[in-house]
Amino acid sequence: MFPSSKTRPPAATQRGRAVRFVLLIGLLSFFSDMTHEGSRSILGPFLGSMQASAFAIGAISGLGECAGYGLRFFSGRFADFSGKFWPIAIAGYVIQMASVPALALADNWQEAAVLIVLERTGRAIRSPPRDAMLSRAARHMGGYGWTFGVHEACDQLGAMLGPLAMAGVLAYQADYRHAFAVLAIPAALNLAFLGLARRLYPRPEELEDPDGLPSHAGRYAPGYWPYLAGACLIASGFVDYPLLAYHFTRSGTVPLSWIPVFYAVAMAVSGASSLLFGRLFDRYGFAVLIALTILSSLFAPLVFLGNFEAALAGAAIWGMGMGVHESIIPAALSPMVPSNRRAGAFGLFTGAYGIFWFLGSAAVGLIYEQSVNAVIAFCVMTQLLAVPFFVFVTAAGGRSRGGTG
Repeated sequence: MFPSSKTRPPAATQRGRAVRFVLLIGLLSFFSDMTHEGSRSILGPFLGSMQASAFAIGAISGLGECAGYGLRFFSGRFADFSGKFWPIAIAGYVIQMASVPALALADNWQEAAVLIVLERTGRAIRSPPRDAMLSRAARHMGGYGWTFGVHEACDQLGAMLGPLAMAGVLAYQADYRHAFAVLAIPAALNLAFLGLARRLYPRPEELEDPDGLPSHAGRYAPGYWPYLAGACLIASGFVDYPLLAYHFTRSGTVPLSWIPVFYAVAMAVSGASSLLFGRLFDRYGFAVLIALTILSSLFAPLVFLGNFEAALAGAAIWGMGMGVHESIIPAALSPMVPSNRRAGAFGLFTGAYGIFWFLGSAAVGLIYEQSVNAVIAFCVMTQLLAVPFFVFVTAAGGRSRGGTG
């Protein structure tokens, strides 16, 4: 039993509880990402081995991201309305963790596509309530950017080790089904730590002090909407890794056994970036996001035109962009909305993000069949078009930083 807000423990005790909560959620996310990112690192070649086209792979990846983000609107709104944050998160994790090992049983790419979308659906269900619970710990962690940066670093450590495990399995035995079956181990560990987190922290809302709530309670800050527009542009041009892996295989620039290693490198960069730039975001706000958006637009020419070394650099920049946006999105949104509407705000934002990811991924897959240069132009253009929106958010003032003070 945790004390009520009327008998709130000292700040040092609250900080210790908040730190342990963030690290515990980070640990279960470590095993979650080890599972689903391990599978993601080989999905492109796996689908290609089942005779799926580049358009089909792009559309499947995009549809998966659409489900993985689009359904968050409903998950977040329901979590805010019902207050059932833990039950909703647990249901999502169970669906997600069950879907990945099941890929070992898929007989054709259509069956695999259903499981890929189902895995993303589970992620959609659990993410808004989990992020809303994490945001409660930010005040005692030193800021929203640092809180979500620490969590994202744990997340991406698993995302790095999962692909490395897949590379090891494929090097030992080039069998995709065996590789997917191995991922049942981290999936089971994820569910075990999920149960532990639920038992130790049944009411994470008690980690947040009432005086830490944003002053614009009851409505979203004006910067929410231009930030949403810019993020949707980024999503539309941010190619999903299965299509990158398909390109590596088709062009012959990256050997098959190295493809999951490239993904592991991308995830390592993603995790380190989330820590560094999460802290910088708490200090400098959207100026950090503007600079990194420009830098991350370089991934496309490096990945699609470069040799082995350039493709590796492009994958690293792609991972940096992934980590920055995965950690800064909730960090930037948290001070823009009242805590009792936070899960819904996360869900609405990431829902739109996912729809544009789907449309962009499908478009990129279709364009790829015609011209690689056109793919590069599309990706770079959509990334850079987001910059004016972020400049507007910065110029408009308000809570453009991730700190809680």
